[in-house]
Amino acid sequence: MSFPNDFPSVANTPVVAAHNQPVPPALSLEPEKTDGGLAQGKFTDDHPLFHELAPEDSFEKGVYWADLPFAQRHKWVNTQSNAEAKREVKHVWSMFKEDPLSPIRAYSRRYVIGGFGLFTEGYTLFSIGNLTALYSAVWPTCWKTYKVCNSNTVAAVTYLQIIGIIIGQIAVGFEGDWIGRRFGLVQDALIMTLGLVMLTASWGTSLEGWVVCYGVSQLVYGIGVGGEYPMTSTTAMESKSVAGSQTDDKLHRGRNVVLAFLMQGWGQLFNQGLLIVLLLIFHGRGGPPYGTVSTQWTFRISFAIMAVMTLWLAYYRYYKKVYSSHALLRSKKNARVNQSGYDVHSLKLVFSHFSGRLVGTTMGWFCNDFLFYGNKLFASSFIKIISPDSADDVVTSWLWNLLNVGVEMLGYYLAALMIDHKFYGRKRMQSTGFLADAILFLIPAIWYNQLQTKTHVKGFQAIYFLSSFFQQFGPNCTTFLLAAEVFPISVRATAHGLSAASGKVGALVPAIVYNYVDSRARFWIVCWFGFAGWILTQIFIPDTTGLDLREQDRYWEYVREGRAKDYHGIAVHPRHLSWYERLILKRHLAYDIEWDRRERVKEMRLAWEAKQAMKIEENPGRNLDDDDDDDDEFSPKTMGYFNHEKKMARAKVANGDAANGEGPPYKSRLSELEQRE
Repeated sequence: MSFPNDFPSVANTPVVAAHNQPVPPALSLEPEKTDGGLAQGKFTDDHPLFHELAPEDSFEKGVYWADLPFAQRHKWVNTQSNAEAKREVKHVWSMFKEDPLSPIRAYSRRYVIGGFGLFTEGYTLFSIGNLTALYSAVWPTCWKTYKVCNSNTVAAVTYLQIIGIIIGQIAVGFEGDWIGRRFGLVQDALIMTLGLVMLTASWGTSLEGWVVCYGVSQLVYGIGVGGEYPMTSTTAMESKSVAGSQTDDKLHRGRNVVLAFLMQGWGQLFNQGLLIVLLLIFHGRGGPPYGTVSTQWTFRISFAIMAVMTLWLAYYRYYKKVYSSHALLRSKKNARVNQSGYDVHSLKLVFSHFSGRLVGTTMGWFCNDFLFYGNKLFASSFIKIISPDSADDVVTSWLWNLLNVGVEMLGYYLAALMIDHKFYGRKRMQSTGFLADAILFLIPAIWYNQLQTKTHVKGFQAIYFLSSFFQQFGPNCTTFLLAAEVFPISVRATAHGLSAASGKVGALVPAIVYNYVDSRARFWIVCWFGFAGWILTQIFIPDTTGLDLREQDRYWEYVREGRAKDYHGIAVHPRHLSWYERLILKRHLAYDIEWDRRERVKEMRLAWEAKQAMKIEENPGRNLDDDDDDDDEFSPKTMGYFNHEKKMARAKVANGDAANGEGPPYKSRLSELEQRE
């Protein structure tokens, strides 16, 4: 995904990044300043690669932030968070002074367009529930009493929608890793456009025939929507993790994803407001009885408007959108493992090595959607208790829902604000949200009859809004992020698709079960899924807040090579592992930051040599000694370090001092090519 340069981020504002430190003094190959120095534990700030191996956005004087004593860690985290907030506010203010509309344009280009697929999803999917109330009022013999329509046919409308989403999530998740993100995104938009055209034009020779056509259209649209989940999450995350500022990725990765995801909420809000306006236009008032003609105009135009917008989205994604996958492929050309590729071996490793995480993301999303869609399904129960006189007034129920979506939007934006704070972050936010909803639903399960009285109806109203708030300021946002973030890049879309599909199964179950139980039983059922989600999060979900995803992909290289225990970096730091990975698998025991630094220097040297060899092969005769060109993989300091190291090695050879273990021998593909030249 391409982001504008004027939006406030670490990449485009005056801030000292890890790779933009002042040029170090003349490099030396003395032991304390090279690998030998690292081997002796002498890693100080005068080491040429100090800021590369211990960037200031994650380390305090060479110590990883999670290794600091609690008081020092608390101070470091809050200082970093406050400084970054001040920097962003200052930059937005400077943008506003130059052009008052520039912050809005930048936000729109970065987040609105990036999450527009989920905007259409929120608009259309939740319109089905909104319109069902209108259909029941206009065609009660079909949608309520089932005299002219089979009850299973009517119920299938909801089931087919969810089944379509599950198919799309799994299929496009595989496609996104196998074929590419661009293919998946364009395909999603085209399928959604087709589904919306079908919904707009749905017809039948009878009411039941129309319901069948309507349900099939939902299935088609659902397939397109399903693919939006893995594609939007992975593209929003990867846009900064390879081609842009690594500091911005670590500090704002969660926010970048959530601000794209919350377009789902704006879609709900826009749809609900538009339906109210359309019904008032064509019906002339908000109250019953509602006419068939005004109803037809209302729902068909609402779908037609979104069909046009989704067609534009397909055009934009095909012709205008810049995809990070190109930079991603370039940056991985010299890797020992092709992380951008897709193979069965990688998929098997996910089910074996990351099985605990997969349990956490799939079952956590299952519990979340049981809560989320369960809340939507029995929202009518809330509204009947809060406003008993409006049972047949569709617009009144829509207005209550509009207010509820507004409360949800507060939760979305607060989640975006807090999700990257290292002392709250994804895991704690998800745990808190699950636990809060579990308690909120347990209260009406116990005191259901008392809360229905006029004396306590305000309490029921508070439960309705608070449960929606904590759903967004909790698992609905975090499950979307974590299902991509806790897995390596080569299988990220697949894992996200499987997790999201599990979530939609969680949405399907209450749609079926709630047809056979009363309102009070629904509260008893749903509260336990909140407690289950809290337990699953505590046991199986790692806290990846602030983790450099390059380290996770580096760990994945070791896993693929069958030597996971040889990795000692921050991806296996206890802070970034789940309880299951620490207590059962003991993966944290491999963590050794000093050992890992030595390994990183070796890996960087091999990657640099491969890069230089590739340049010689592409341009024979090129002199690389003074090649200081910007590189998307290595900082200028790193390039200078290895160039200097190579020159020193050459000087030793020229003086008759063969490599004697003090430095790299350079008997590599690069050496062969240079000698040939």
